[in-house]
Amino acid sequence: MTWKTAVADIPYGGAKGGIGCNPMDLTKSELERLTRVFTQKIHDLRGIHVDVPVPDRMAWILDEYSKFHWHSPVVVTGKPVDLRGSLGREAATGLGVATLIF
Repeated sequence: MTWKTAVADIPYGGAKGGIGCNPMDLTKSELERLTRVFTQKIHDLRGIHVDVPVPDRMAWILDEYSKFHWHSPVVVTGKPVDLRGSLGREAATGLGVATLIF
């Protein structure tokens, strides 16, 4: 992400974060709970002008973040389309790479 935003002259970095676990070993409810607790712990580090995560866990982060701050769909990407997510989200990275190469 750092390189993509730099090439486009967008003033964002490209931080990464995560939780050390194998999501395949968790049930859906365990994964949701883990995601929500993680969001509770870091909600002050997130925001539309601070850090916009791209979670694999759909809208759980948005839902949990909204408990601490106003509802702001732009605080997280990767949401379902019905929650103001983007069409083509799953193919976006590969399409970007293919566009750059060809």
